[in-house]
Amino acid sequence: MAASKFLALVSGRIREIYATVTSSGAADDGKIVALDATGRLDTSVLPVGLGAETKSITASEALSAGDLVNIWSSSGIKVRKADATASGKEANGFVLSSVSNGALATVYLDGTVTGLTGLNAGDRLYLADTAGAVTVTPPTGNGKVVQYVGTAISGTEFSFEPDQGVILA
Repeated sequence: MAASKFLALVSGRIREIYATVTSSGAADDGKIVALDATGRLDTSVLPVGLGAETKSITASEALSAGDLVNIWSSSGIKVRKADATASGKEANGFVLSSVSNGALATVYLDGTVTGLTGLNAGDRLYLADTAGAVTVTPPTGNGKVVQYVGTAISGTEFSFEPDQGVILA
């Protein structure tokens, strides 16, 4: 997609200026906004409280797009893949983009998880034993966590609605 441009009067001269797609905060004051490659506004240009609730958190391992993640403390707030193998790694959010270990991850605390495969609309989904993944079959076994995380809305996405989870005896 070609970058969006507009004309602006700058110091008495008409200049061609690029529109911004994402905001870096106050430094972008007064800029005109353009739609991103998906034809939507990036959430960074929306006022606080509109759009998905997200947090930028350092990843303590490599994350893949669509992973469910657990927020935890290790020399500061970190994010890692969630899994149902033990208490303390329940899903608190998800990522929509891959992130390297040590990089900042945009963690979505609510919304729609996209880019998955093999789902059936209407399926109830649970946190899986496999790190970052979901399953239609609740985990079983001593110490495992059964956490409902949402409902499939198509073959490739689900609505993230996590509950607290139950630790099995």
